[in-house]
Amino acid sequence: MAFLDYEVLRLIWWTLLGVLLIGFAVMDGFDLGVGALLPFIARGDVERRLVINAIAPTWEGNQAWFILSGGAIFAAWPLLYAISFSGFYLAMFLVLAALILRPVAFKYRSKSNDPKWRARWDWALFIGGFVPTLVFGVAVGNVLQGAPFRIDTDLRATYEGSLLGLFTPFTLVCGLSSVAMLVLHGSAWLAVKIEHGPVHYRARAIGTGAAVASLVLFAIGWGFVASGNGYVAQGVVDPFGPSNPTRLTTVVEQGAWLRNYARYPWMIVAPVLGFGGTALALAGILFRREAAALVGSSLGAAGIISTVGLSMFPYILPSSIDAHSSLTVWNASSSASTLVLMLVVTLVLLPIILVYTAWAYRVMFGRVTTAQVIANVDLY
Repeated sequence: MAFLDYEVLRLIWWTLLGVLLIGFAVMDGFDLGVGALLPFIARGDVERRLVINAIAPTWEGNQAWFILSGGAIFAAWPLLYAISFSGFYLAMFLVLAALILRPVAFKYRSKSNDPKWRARWDWALFIGGFVPTLVFGVAVGNVLQGAPFRIDTDLRATYEGSLLGLFTPFTLVCGLSSVAMLVLHGSAWLAVKIEHGPVHYRARAIGTGAAVASLVLFAIGWGFVASGNGYVAQGVVDPFGPSNPTRLTTVVEQGAWLRNYARYPWMIVAPVLGFGGTALALAGILFRREAAALVGSSLGAAGIISTVGLSMFPYILPSSIDAHSSLTVWNASSSASTLVLMLVVTLVLLPIILVYTAWAYRVMFGRVTTAQVIANVDLY
């Protein structure tokens, strides 16, 4: 791959990271959304089993996108991985603790017929869906406003924040926007996946509210970004330069995150897709076009995530206490040889994952019915 220079490789991996994060939101997002909905959307054990079995065959495979995203950050952006995973350690611990509850809840819920036993595991599934969704959104908010870290001349990073410091009005808006986005996605999935009945109609009702909330919160977040501080590189930026954040001069300016839309007008596609996809999901729910609602919620999630990445480009993790330590696409990547090797592996394995996923969903296509849940003791 000699025709791929260092700049192009960095851009490719920045794009691939975005694709993986969108894949995680779309593929595992409806699982998380359904989990967050479970105690509220289903009444009685049969209805809850109906909801659980709408995601039970696929949720484990969908988590591959989460693992792939973390692996890509570790290998392609080692400084980003080191600072974010160590600085946000307690937040990541909350996410992992909540995610650990999911497989345990799936496996143990049906081990006893005791209603209290099952109710506890239902709430465990709720925690496993709601907490990661909220924390992921809060983390995105912290990336946008900058994380409190600094890098010295020996490239040693020091994080000076705390767990409570992650939660600000802006980051909470981002967290709630994430919850609304994935609850909408989960509602749209349930509308497609389960039979018409009480749960189906509740999913549509909750999805309507979640779609409106997602539109409003995305607009509020856009307002925060427009009026808040962003980061701008000063002087000459070398896309081929070494991975050394201390070589870049960065300044903080109000509304800087929106400058890319004037510089690259095509980027406006991302926020338009965020609003438009969510509006399509709302229309699909209101007019009983379940497939359109699911497509819309997927496009909305893709647009919202793309908006964050494109607004920040070339920054991937700015520093709120030492702007000159900020990480960009150009100054925080692995070596060119590492990026080439990973690209070859990705070009081989990613199509296999996509083909297998498509095959698995095709095999398990069809609605889950109450009759199936009652008759089949092997279902959760």
